[in-house]
Parts: sequence; C-alpha cells; structure tokens
Amino acid sequence: MLSQLNNLTYFVTQIIQILIFIAGCYFFSVSIFGWIKQKEEPAENMKPEKNFAVIIAAHNEEPVIAHIIDSLKMQNYPENMYDIFVIADNCTDNTAEIAESRGALVYRRFNTEERGKGYALEWMFSKIYAMEDKYDVVSVFDADNVVSPNFLMEMNKQLCNGHKVVQGYIDSKNPFDSWITCSYSISFWLANRIFQLPRYYLGLSCGLCGTGFCIDIGVLKKIGWGATCLTEDLEFTMKLALNDIKVAWAHNAVVYDEKPLTLMQSWHQRKRWMQGHADCASRYLKPLFAKSFKESNLTSFDCAIYLFQPIRFIFIGLITAMMWIQTVFPESPFFNIKYVFPTDVWYIFIVLQFFYGPTVIMAEKKFNIKVLLGFIIYPFYCLTWVPITIQGFLSKNNRDWHHTAHTRKISINELEEV
Repeated sequence: MLSQLNNLTYFVTQIIQILIFIAGCYFFSVSIFGWIKQKEEPAENMKPEKNFAVIIAAHNEEPVIAHIIDSLKMQNYPENMYDIFVIADNCTDNTAEIAESRGALVYRRFNTEERGKGYALEWMFSKIYAMEDKYDVVSVFDADNVVSPNFLMEMNKQLCNGHKVVQGYIDSKNPFDSWITCSYSISFWLANRIFQLPRYYLGLSCGLCGTGFCIDIGVLKKIGWGATCLTEDLEFTMKLALNDIKVAWAHNAVVYDEKPLTLMQSWHQRKRWMQGHADCASRYLKPLFAKSFKESNLTSFDCAIYLFQPIRFIFIGLITAMMWIQTVFPESPFFNIKYVFPTDVWYIFIVLQFFYGPTVIMAEKKFNIKVLLGFIIYPFYCLTWVPITIQGFLSKNNRDWHHTAHTRKISINELEEV
C-alpha cells in the first residue's frame, strides 16, 4: 500500500511539473512580444467621431463618486459627444445626490434579488438602447476610479481603426498605501505590459478588466450582455471570443483604480474573482477548446489557457509545499519528488521569475525604491493566491456579492502631478 501511494505521488508530481513548465513557457513566450512598443499614430491626429455613453456603476460610493465625475468632465474630447451616467445601484447613502450635483445623469436602481455590477450594467444598457441611437459606444467605469484626460480620445482612435471592444490601461491611484496596495499595483503593471500589450500586438484578444473599457453598441445589441456572474468582465471576454470578437488594447488610455488596503479586504475581493473565474471555466472552457481545435482558432485557445491559469497556481503551490516538506523530512515516503528537468533548469527558471518582474516595471517607468521594497513582499502576495484560488473554486456556486468599500479621495490632478 505504501509503495503504491509512493508511486502515485511520484507520477502525479511528474505530470504537474510538466504542466507547470509548459504553461510557464507559453506565457513567457507571449509576454516577450510586449517588450518593444510599436509606434502608433497620436490620438490627437484622429478626428473625434464616436459618441460615448459613459457609465459609472456605483453602490454606496459617497466618498469617491465626485472625483471620477470631475475627471470625466475634464476629458480632451468634445463635450457634446459624451454623457456621464451614474447607476446608483441599491444605494443607501448620498451617492446619487452627489453625482447629480456634479452634473451626471443619475439612474437609481433598486433590486435586492439581482445584486452585482453585471446586473446593474445590463439594466442600464437596456435604457441606453432606447435612446434612439444617440450613442455609438458605451464606456464603463467603477466609482472609485479617476480617468486620464485623454481617455476618450485614445478610445476614439482605436474604435475608428475598426476595433469593436477596447480595454484601457489600469493603473493604481494608491500604490503605496500598504504592502497589499503595492502588491496589487505591481501585478496590474505587469499584466498591462506582459499580458495585455503582447496579445494586442499578436492579434489575440486582451482581457476586460471590469473598468476602463469601451464596447460598440452594435456588438452589445447583436450578442447581448448577459454577463451577470461575479466576474462579469471575464465572462463577457469569453463570450466575445466565442463570437469571434477580440478585445483590443489602448495603452495610453489610463484609468486609476483604488486597490484594497488590507489583506482581509484583498482576500474577499480575490476570492470573489476566483469564484467567478471557476464559474466561467466550468461554462466556457470546453466550448473554447472545442472552437480552438475545430477552427484552428488561436484566440479561443489563448482564452481557454487563461481560464486554466488558476489551476496552474494551485499546482505551483502544491509542488512548492511538497518541496518544503521534502526538505524538512527528506526520508518521508509520502513526498517522493523527482525533478523531470535537471535542477539547474529549475534554478534558472526561478531566477528569471525573480528578475523578470522588476525589469518589466522598469520598462514601464514605474520603478523606484518603494517598488523595489514591494517586490520583496510580492512573492508572499503571490503565494496567498493558492488558498484563495482553492477556496474560490470550492465555493464557485455561491454567487453572493460583497461590496468592497472605497475611501481613497484623490483627484486626477493630484495623481498626474505625481
């Protein structure tokens, strides 16, 4: 019995190591295409053509709602070509009143059964449809954001170039408030440069990030929104892929997002993300793989691989834990790990992982002494994804929506001066 268990452990760890290595090589290979930025025509050279319905989803956002509206009022875009809508979704504070005082068009929604941003957006989209084709595009934001003045101009450029769905650059408005906000910021800066940008260059589909994105209204009417799970952005990204619509990228359209301050807030938020991710994987992984092999569709394959990414996190955490146990208890028969590849290969792999991130951040011109200190604690932040992912996958059928409180009051002028 002990021998059979030992053989099983050996076999499983071999398979896991191969999967980790192959997936790591795939993501690394894609990422290198984001290193050299391609020259693009300045957005200012493109005539404003698109009319935007700018939608802010808000639930009890009294402390921060004014700043995003103010930043949107400062857009370098004709005032008569965009309107700002605020969904006051089940609000019990003064969010609606503050938004109205800042000049936004406020729609109050009360529905305690269908709770969450996905439902609120679907409700608002139906109202936009009824406005006699006044708008060409919807642009979606969270209430805690502030938006760079050139956002709509950059989006107009991409939309005029033929793209139907475009994601903007997600930055952080509070990167150094705590070690958690710094870790979050690092992860988003990395994703912008080595996940989103290379996929745009390679003609694959980028990922929607929940905020700072635009969708052609014709696309919405054609395929419908229907993204009402806990990660509506991921769900709609996969729905687009199945309908042969790619998400483009606007690297210079910057949105500053508020990151959670504490590990507990972060844990709840990321658990919700993983619940939604698991839900999407259970519904979209099979049809995406089927489409990718049946039609030789690389975009669908890439999206399917991304849905598989949390499993890779669990595998890495599992192998790491078993290696630690084997180090402490080298004679233990239950953790019989043999390396598929020479140990030198794994050491090189680890070293590359350690230096790759800071090098990317330097390329993004985000590097300073605080970021360097952040990278010291960043590996621990990454390891917390393992239990969060497991917890999220085990509770994927729980769709209870929990609001993340936002309190960081900062204007776009303050951020861009920094």
